[in-house]
Amino acid sequence: MKERIILFIIIFGLGIFIYMFQSYFNTIWGLAFLCALMAIYLTFSSLAYQYKKRKLQKYPQVINEDYRPFVTVMIPAHNEASVIKSTVENILAMDYDKFEVIVIDDRSSDDTANVIKELEKKYKNVKTLIRDKNAFPGKSAVLNDAMKFAEGEAILVFDADATVDKDFLKKLVPQLEPKDVGAVQARKVIRNKDFNWLTRCQSNEYSIDVHCQLSRDSVKGAVELRGNGELIKRTALEDIGGWNNYTITDDLDMSTRLHIKGWDIRFCLDAVVYEEGIIYLFPLFKQRRRWLEGTIRRYLELVGPAFRSKDISLRTRVDMIAYISEFIMPLWCIMEIFIRCFKVLAKDAPPHMLYSSIIISCAIGLGFFSAARYALRRYDNYSRINALKEAFMTSIYLLTLWFPLELFICFKILFLKKDMKWGKTAHGLIKEEEENIKRENEKAKNN
Repeated sequence: MKERIILFIIIFGLGIFIYMFQSYFNTIWGLAFLCALMAIYLTFSSLAYQYKKRKLQKYPQVINEDYRPFVTVMIPAHNEASVIKSTVENILAMDYDKFEVIVIDDRSSDDTANVIKELEKKYKNVKTLIRDKNAFPGKSAVLNDAMKFAEGEAILVFDADATVDKDFLKKLVPQLEPKDVGAVQARKVIRNKDFNWLTRCQSNEYSIDVHCQLSRDSVKGAVELRGNGELIKRTALEDIGGWNNYTITDDLDMSTRLHIKGWDIRFCLDAVVYEEGIIYLFPLFKQRRRWLEGTIRRYLELVGPAFRSKDISLRTRVDMIAYISEFIMPLWCIMEIFIRCFKVLAKDAPPHMLYSSIIISCAIGLGFFSAARYALRRYDNYSRINALKEAFMTSIYLLTLWFPLELFICFKILFLKKDMKWGKTAHGLIKEEEENIKRENEKAKNN
């Protein structure tokens, strides 16, 4: 109910402001001012990253080779029989001598439980946990159950389709050593990015996220965990009471609760976790719907504690506000255009009133385009021409996906009952699709 009330106040207040004050001054300048502040902050954080990079080149980070905490790797699996074996064996090949793996079968209806039991028999540092069919749903509950058996000083969480290089932990662990650091997030990369246009867009989206995370890290802002490839200090985890069973985005909720308690989160560019991009539109929509809903609900639930906390740093607080504005901006833009269209149709305003809305909408689209092009050039080494093409495609993808989704999520929070649907992402679809194509080709040859 609290989330509903806060969101209603935000939307109602913004709507009244736009509707009433459009008669006295052009409220599009308010939106333009918000976008300008966001651009200034992004520029500042980007410059901070460049400064930090140059500083590290001049004075390289000193790695404490003696800091080698015992790590518990947790891999939740729900109906992952097709991928879980290869994932676990890839993780076991990491070049780090102090870790264990706990594989959790979360109420699967396929052969996942039998597959992971065989892995437990085969490898001495693999443990399995088979959850009861009536167990509390959700990834947070899965991880909390596994925590009862974990021996690690740090907890590393992977998705069931994750793969890493052998030196993954050697690159990630040193970032966790400082006393004020509670968690570290690895870079996520789509390994099947060339499968179709949808996987390319996801890969490009991840590159933009990499730039944002690095920039936030450079100013010691509110860096966020991303679920796959997150390493969490046990003391930090215990300080916040573990994972929140009542959230649909365990990683984002934990990120904010760690910041509230004064823990820093770092981002490690060099440690890479590879995952499977979604190859169909509807499953992608479901996943992004869960991500966005979890993001908005997380802030609605924790905005009070975040601003009352005496432990959260000023830089983190400012960065958090800048990030929240990313969700205010689409709402403002959509409401601005809707109200202006209504007034023009009702003949309460001249048609040229829409011009400024169209201009600012184009400016927002240009912002997405510029961010995508910059990230693709810097982190994926695209040529200038390819970066332009991919950035244009990705901008359209982001605008058509995230803006309508935000409207839907706001409607859901305001009028529908909260549910705990995890919105599981299906893995192993590439193999299935390739097998289908192979069968179709064989059938065509036979005919």
